[in-house]
Amino acid sequence: MKLEFVIVGRPQPDRNQLRGFVILYMFLYAAFGAASPFWPLFFEERGIGPEQLGLMLGLGTAVRLMSSPVASGIADRLRARRAVLVICIGLSAAIALGFLWVGRFPFLLLVSVCHAAALAPVTVLADALGSRQAAAPGMPGRFEYGWVRGAGSAAFVGGTLMAGQFVSATGLSSIIALHAGLLAGAAFFAAVAIGPTIDRQDGAERVVAPFKDLAALLRIARFRRLLLVAALILGSHAMHDAFAVIRWHAGGIGPGVASALWSLSVAGEVVVFFLIGPGLVRRAGPAGAAAIAAGAGLLRWVVMALTAEPLALVLVQPLHGLTFALLHLACMGLLIEIVPPQLAATGQAAYALAAALASAVLTFAAGALYAHFDSAAFLAMAALCAVALPLTQSLRMPGQ
Repeated sequence: MKLEFVIVGRPQPDRNQLRGFVILYMFLYAAFGAASPFWPLFFEERGIGPEQLGLMLGLGTAVRLMSSPVASGIADRLRARRAVLVICIGLSAAIALGFLWVGRFPFLLLVSVCHAAALAPVTVLADALGSRQAAAPGMPGRFEYGWVRGAGSAAFVGGTLMAGQFVSATGLSSIIALHAGLLAGAAFFAAVAIGPTIDRQDGAERVVAPFKDLAALLRIARFRRLLLVAALILGSHAMHDAFAVIRWHAGGIGPGVASALWSLSVAGEVVVFFLIGPGLVRRAGPAGAAAIAAGAGLLRWVVMALTAEPLALVLVQPLHGLTFALLHLACMGLLIEIVPPQLAATGQAAYALAAALASAVLTFAAGALYAHFDSAAFLAMAALCAVALPLTQSLRMPGQ
């Protein structure tokens, strides 16, 4: 006799849908983890200098700002999110292989921009499908979205570690094949493992323009300060994302150790998201948590500027859990406090746009800074966190 225990009032997960999304996210984030830490080193091996690298990465970020809303809008209007997701993943896999066949900067720049444009909508569309499937009341395929996103973060670490071994054994070009292969797997599972009726569960919902009421939100002083703090702290990661592995390589750190160090930062992110962060935000308040994130960023970037000693890096890389994950949780709490419920989508879009724009601008700047100041350029990122730290106090609600 088989006994099944059901928690009254809590929908039980549809294991087929859950399994499909977990597999999709694992392939997708493993593909990100396999390539993200090594793109700068790969381009450097192709003869790309720091200023050209800053231009390439910054332009890629700018293109992502445009392509993601366009693809998402098409998917919403056609009610074909899954189909557009599959197309975008497949295109990004095919375009990535172009990096193996070009060597001169103009062609590398073209492939890089096209790859960024195809890849940008992927996480937005996957999250739109996954979170909708997870959260919709009464939906038979409902499950806990955190399980899916957590699997993706773990796969990112696995992809980075796997890429480090591939690079050590066969060279930097291997990350292209690995990245493209994992994306192809993600496209396949997006097509076959996610239920085909998922896009028809929306009904005849009205498509809302997310920035229609942005002007009203920008008249709220706390909201403007929130965007500024998020832009400063999240934007300060630009130097790390573009030049950390190059900095470590110059300090004698090999690809295997570099991939492990990068994975430590993602592991710190996972721990904060699932274990430490929610309780810390409750105890310190969202503004206090943002202050902790700013302080952690100040410490992290100063250490990166001063040393490439592996032990020091092992100690500061997990601070990514505070500089990114804790800040994100704090900003979510602040958005709930500040933004009227009817403008929630616009507030979220403005927050994401502010962070992305700051990252784009600072990535452009990072190339010139690193070219002129080498590792001391990380002090500029520490300065951004130092500016953000006192600003976090103005995010408190009156009377707090």
